[in-house]
Amino acid sequence: MLVLSSIFILLVLCILIVQLLRLQFQRRLYPPGPTPLPFIGCLWQLKFLRINRELLTEMAKIYGNIFTLWFGSYPVVMLNGFQAVKDGLTSHPEDVAGRPIPPFFKALANNTGILLATGPTWKHQRRFSMMALKTLGLGKSILEYQIQEEAEYLVEEFRKSEGKPMNPSFALSLGVSNVICAVVFGHRFSTEDETFLHLLEAIKNIFQVGGTLANHLYDIFPWIMQYLPGPHKRALFSRDFVWAFIRTEIRKHLEAGDQEKGQDFIHFYLAEIEKTKNQPEPPYDEKNMVQSIFDLFLGGTETSSVTLYWALLYMVLYPDIQDKVQKEMDTVLTPGQSLCYEDRKKLPYTNAVVHEIQRFSNVIAVGMPRYCIRDTMIQQFLIRKGSTIYPNMASALYDPNEWETPLWFNPNHFLDKDGNFTCREAFIPFSLGHRACLGDNLAKTEVFLFFGNLLQTFKFQLADGSKDVTLEPVWGGTLQPHYFEICAIPR
Repeated sequence: MLVLSSIFILLVLCILIVQLLRLQFQRRLYPPGPTPLPFIGCLWQLKFLRINRELLTEMAKIYGNIFTLWFGSYPVVMLNGFQAVKDGLTSHPEDVAGRPIPPFFKALANNTGILLATGPTWKHQRRFSMMALKTLGLGKSILEYQIQEEAEYLVEEFRKSEGKPMNPSFALSLGVSNVICAVVFGHRFSTEDETFLHLLEAIKNIFQVGGTLANHLYDIFPWIMQYLPGPHKRALFSRDFVWAFIRTEIRKHLEAGDQEKGQDFIHFYLAEIEKTKNQPEPPYDEKNMVQSIFDLFLGGTETSSVTLYWALLYMVLYPDIQDKVQKEMDTVLTPGQSLCYEDRKKLPYTNAVVHEIQRFSNVIAVGMPRYCIRDTMIQQFLIRKGSTIYPNMASALYDPNEWETPLWFNPNHFLDKDGNFTCREAFIPFSLGHRACLGDNLAKTEVFLFFGNLLQTFKFQLADGSKDVTLEPVWGGTLQPHYFEICAIPR
């Protein structure tokens, strides 16, 4: 028995030594970074279990703005600072247009749809989705009217609070998601619709797992984690619920037949399936339709509603800024005038505040990973085909070389010396390159109109029970404020 134990220990040591030597050889092919260990990579340092802006900034000071972290046996090249992010995503954009598909991404989408797909699938779905959204009014007044209408519903939801303490998160999610519903399903949902409320909750559950320990462990040990309970299981259950919700809406469209054909995204997609069904490998099918709609909700609901959630927190924490926004709107807009997106050109300070909200809240944190589909150069480094790249969007939005006071909420970042609005190149909350957010115009319009309508109508104050709220975010797929309550006082 002793001999067998000794042989086993010796065998394990030999495997570890071989893996360590192999790892050291592989490291020479990538930019510098912290020393990884076999099987666990850099995770032997517990600080790497949660990647945030401060940690990546610390690593950049040691290893430079392009460095490598190892998660298990997978190397990830990190881009830190605006210049590195810009060069990495735009110098050879086609080279980094892929998306890695680690186990958790595969469980969520299995290389279908837009957000978590790669290769020909992604190209087909993104191209079609952009065409459909433009036809449905993206960037045009027809969609702006829908946003304005939803902004009026949102104002009414706040009015119901009668100036008493309320948490605005749910109302904001409802308003933003109903814009997507109008585009995708052709109708909005009532606040009384229990199934729709479950949909909003399911989307939050999915986002809460992103970037967490459960996410990392699933990617490293999927064969174990798929059988263990935890937030990852709740996210996958929520994924199933969202899929079922979308399929129900598709079935309603099919049952309606040709009635109101071409009025929403589902109608367009069903027509495309019919048009391409005789191709040898048709790129459009129900799975990709369901996942594309799923992605439109993920990309278009949570991010904008969380941005607005931060916006209201900033307004109650910086009442002088809230006052300046309201004074500018009162001066420029006539009483009772409906705010439109074009008004941003007459409201430079309000526009600057909206942009600073998007910069400072930085709701996506690090950003979505990219995958090198061929060898490419990023600054002085050769990044090999098959490498995963993480552009640290926060490091661009907080780059001290680009912003005078990056760690402070300061609308003057977007104003010139004469008080005119100016947008800086380093303002990239929607990413860059071929995989930049396809709904950025929709998100910009939503945030401006929702924020403007709320501040036209109410003066916001922090409720007494929330006086100790901080600007530290709650970690997840999006960075959200801690729970707080406000009072919406009619003006």
